[in-house]
Amino acid sequence: MNILLDDRSCRDALYPFCQVRSAAHIRVGILSIYEKWQWFFPGKVWLVSEPPGPPGDEPLVTVPASLVPSEAYLMAAREQLPAGTVAAGCPLLEYPWQITSANDRAIREDFRMITRDRVSGPVSPTNRVVQPEAVFIEPGATVEFSILNASAGPIYIGRDAQIEEGSLIRGPVSIGEGSRVKMGTRIYGATTIGPFCLAGGEIKNSVMTAYSNKGHDGYLGDSVIGSWCNLGAGTSNSNLKNTAAPVRMWSRKDHAYVEAGVKCGLLMGDYSRSAINTSFNTGTVVGVCCNVFGDTFQKRTIGDFSWGDERYRFDKAISDIRNWKQLKGMDITSGEIEALQQVYQTLEIK
Repeated sequence: MNILLDDRSCRDALYPFCQVRSAAHIRVGILSIYEKWQWFFPGKVWLVSEPPGPPGDEPLVTVPASLVPSEAYLMAAREQLPAGTVAAGCPLLEYPWQITSANDRAIREDFRMITRDRVSGPVSPTNRVVQPEAVFIEPGATVEFSILNASAGPIYIGRDAQIEEGSLIRGPVSIGEGSRVKMGTRIYGATTIGPFCLAGGEIKNSVMTAYSNKGHDGYLGDSVIGSWCNLGAGTSNSNLKNTAAPVRMWSRKDHAYVEAGVKCGLLMGDYSRSAINTSFNTGTVVGVCCNVFGDTFQKRTIGDFSWGDERYRFDKAISDIRNWKQLKGMDITSGEIEALQQVYQTLEIK
């Protein structure tokens, strides 16, 4: 059976995380939605937005790309896809802030799925570990002189990740492949640090998708950070209003501010960056490819390709992305440029 993940209706609903890549690439838990499906259907998962499609010699089942499948759902799907798209343990993401609310359960689900019948790498005796049976360390990862407390949820440390001295990690937490947690960092659940990220300071109930940096002191809470983002030293966000009233966040789908719960922080799209000591207000949405700076609280909605209060020139934006990617030994692809060009052209039409 081939699985076709339909991401056509997600672009506005999950803004700013579906502008240059599919909703299926959103990371919820240890794995992205796409990776969860691939775990059970290797080589048989396709996206509507990324032709060519699957061959026609096997049955094809279409599923919303914003569905976060549980392990039980995926196991049942091997025999026959369960009726309906929303089942127990399978949230259907309708707004981007729901990524953080789904992350706790997703980390636990992914942890069981990934570590079943496997043995964790050894934990160095320099560390202090609480409930070591809920800590899993992949080959090549290093953890020294840190505290790992898995009493409230599992801790997963990916291949070749580095947890430096003095780090405090309280589960459920996932540290992705090749990521680095700097000395003295405090991370508590439910938090996902995606592959090849840099983490520092204080991080709580947040998701960093992949290849992004929060390398210095500052608070990141109840937030979702896209890929290839950088938060300058001292950048912090508010996640709770001083009145303790519900947070209202901008929804592109509804063209209005929508209540997102009592706690909600920063949503930052791919390729965006903030200058040192940037302060983000409660419930801020930053679009794709923005350079955010200023000595006051930022606006609560910052549109795609913003350079401060001006428009980011497209050629300059691509050049800067290339510089950032080269820092990690990579280069911007023609596909990325094309996707960003489509976003930029939409702005010009407006």
